[in-house]
Amino acid sequence: QVQLKESGGGLVRAGASLRLSCVIDVHTLSTSAMGWFRQAPGKDREFVGAITWGNRYIYYADTVRGRFSISRDDAWTTVYLQMNSLKPEDTAVYYCAYDPQNIGSSSPRQYAYWGQGTQVTVSS
Repeated sequence: QVQLKESGGGLVRAGASLRLSCVIDVHTLSTSAMGWFRQAPGKDREFVGAITWGNRYIYYADTVRGRFSISRDDAWTTVYLQMNSLKPEDTAVYYCAYDPQNIGSSSPRQYAYWGQGTQVTVSS
């Protein structure tokens, strides 16, 4: 069983930065990928980015590339989403997700475990 816990969301003005954290609680750590997704009211869940085991591959959606970055601690127990130059259209609930197959897909269906989400609101 894998449990994920996001934190770091909040209300900020456009142009500000936030860093989200996702703590990974798993009995036995194994090769896996982590993804970040977001969902705005009335919209489908949207891929933000993903990082595969050992930082081999890091992927970003076109809408956030150059502004957001994904990283992890060396113990692979926490994954971060650094968000810079935030825009009102970045407003959403942000979720981290765990992919035990280490693919780092942009499809939510690839991910077996999800956190409860953290709200990010960007005012203009």
